[in-house]
Amino acid sequence: MDRKDFLLALDDVLELDPGTLTGAETLESLDSWDSLAVISFIALVDETMNVVVEGEKLAQAKTVDDLLALAGVAVTA
Repeated sequence: MDRKDFLLALDDVLELDPGTLTGAETLESLDSWDSLAVISFIALVDETMNVVVEGEKLAQAKTVDDLLALAGVAVTA
């Protein structure tokens, strides 16, 4: 899955309009980034990227780009 597709999938997880996320957003600024979104993100990464996200690293994530990096998706456009 490339960056664009992963951002679209993350839009869906966060119940945002498709194309909303660019990667630069802070997680703190996203009203829909809550405990359910965290679990959904972990599941998305596991299912689509076959990557297990470590809880400690996820807790350190501050931006959507940080999430992309945890998923193994190239951060640059």
